[in-house]
Amino acid sequence: MDPASESKMNSEGAEGRPAPPTSLPLQGGPAQRKKLSAPRISLSLDQSEDDLGETPDDLDINVDDLDTPDEGDYLDYTDHEMDGEEPRAANRNGTIPTCSAEEERQDGKLWRTVVIGEQEHRINMKSIESYQRVISHGGYYGNGVNAIIVFAACFLPDSDTEDYHEVMENLFLYVISTLELMVAEDYMIVYLNGATPHRRMPGLGWLKRCYHMIHRRLRKNLKSFIIVHPSWFIRTILAITRPFISTKFSNKIKYVNSLDELQELIPMEYVHIPECIIRLDEELREAAENSK
Repeated sequence: MDPASESKMNSEGAEGRPAPPTSLPLQGGPAQRKKLSAPRISLSLDQSEDDLGETPDDLDINVDDLDTPDEGDYLDYTDHEMDGEEPRAANRNGTIPTCSAEEERQDGKLWRTVVIGEQEHRINMKSIESYQRVISHGGYYGNGVNAIIVFAACFLPDSDTEDYHEVMENLFLYVISTLELMVAEDYMIVYLNGATPHRRMPGLGWLKRCYHMIHRRLRKNLKSFIIVHPSWFIRTILAITRPFISTKFSNKIKYVNSLDELQELIPMEYVHIPECIIRLDEELREAAENSK
């Protein structure tokens, strides 16, 4: 036996496994992948003298002797409820209430965030849903960029309305924020005072706050404040507030006793006049004709 064969036989173990190579040739010929044969692994479960130890007798398990639960032993958790507590997320039918996409979209419309005087405010739009017609855009006058803003006092809430002060607070924010959106250049305000009972007239504090909350740009760009069908009450309020307002603003106030007079001052094509004010104007005109 030559020395090479004897060295090869000595390198094999008792089970004939070849010894792993200790080095790979790094020279000669182009680079090739070397295939190394994995050592043989014995999967026999029989005990042999090479085993690490004997299996203890107490680990012998007979599957037939195991006590497995019956089908009736399983708990049905679908109908199981904790004693004394009902699920908060489910109703009596066992279903979880969900909101539709339309409901979520409508809920998002209930609040509007506005910035007035560099301060952020939130308006509860639901509370003023019935009173949003109080302010509207009446078109333009002059060179076509000066806006006509119509304020109809007849659409204000009654003073005995539930949560009146909260409604007026939100309506105040709505009027101021809407005015800032409608006005870009010079503008005028047409205040429709007719057909407004005393219980719907805004208080002096509310009007004063509106004036002070209006941005300086809006106060400066206001060219005219026309009051249609003025009553003694509105004249008294303006007389009381005159010391608190500037002379420039006082000079912008004009009284108009009829819609015909208003039509001589501004274009009426896009000015929305409520039906109650139209009826009042007709009654006043007929009364004036009969008194002649």
